Amino acid sequence: MDILLIAGMWLDATAWREVVPGLERLGHRPVALTLPGQGDGDAGATYDDQVAAVVAAVDAADGPVLVVGHSAACALAWVAADARPEAVARVVLVGGMPSEDGETYFGFFEPVDGVVAFPGWEPFEGPDSDDMSAELKAEVAAGALAVPAAVTQGVVRLRDERRYDVPVTMVCPEYTPEQAREWVEAGDVPELARARQVDYVDIDSGHWPMYTRPDELARLLADCAADRGEPRN
Repeated sequence: MDILLIAGMWLDATAWREVVPGLERLGHRPVALTLPGQGDGDAGATYDDQVAAVVAAVDAADGPVLVVGHSAACALAWVAADARPEAVARVVLVGGMPSEDGETYFGFFEPVDGVVAFPGWEPFEGPDSDDMSAELKAEVAAGALAVPAAVTQGVVRLRDERRYDVPVTMVCPEYTPEQAREWVEAGDVPELARARQVDYVDIDSGHWPMYTRPDELARLLADCAADRGEPRN
């Protein structure tokens, strides 16, 4: 199966470089995206450009595709299910949640001089990054990409309720599956509260398992690709 990999804020396709070989060994065709304005040098890119790139990648896939979003890009993965519900076999959300219609794509940090730059590790101290060495943190920070404000301030649009028929797997890194389930059941994640199948799987990592647990993440994603809709918890 084609597996579309969308990294979160400040990252490009190279974030998945240690996950891709594992998926290939397991018989899948991983496609790691570099999003417009997030590694391609397009300082004028918008959120809509990123959506268009994701949807184009779904359209280019060979058959039903597994769409994987990480962190903020979980919103993009869910938008792909909304845009192409018949083509997305499953959505996998790694360390993030889908946004609602009308929400700002990424409003956690205010833009400065037209971009949202990586803020350093201080906002991510604790469970988010405790499993990262100082050397790894330095490497990731050195490669972090400032994201245009026209991307981060874009408005999420969801139009097709058939997205709720697309199975979802939440991969839970810095929080537990039990916590994620409680959030969904309490209505704190309205889009997932309406989804007809949401599965929860644990990974013993911080917020960036593609760096700290790449082989385990590859196996989890391969399991998701093999899943034909039977609920797992």
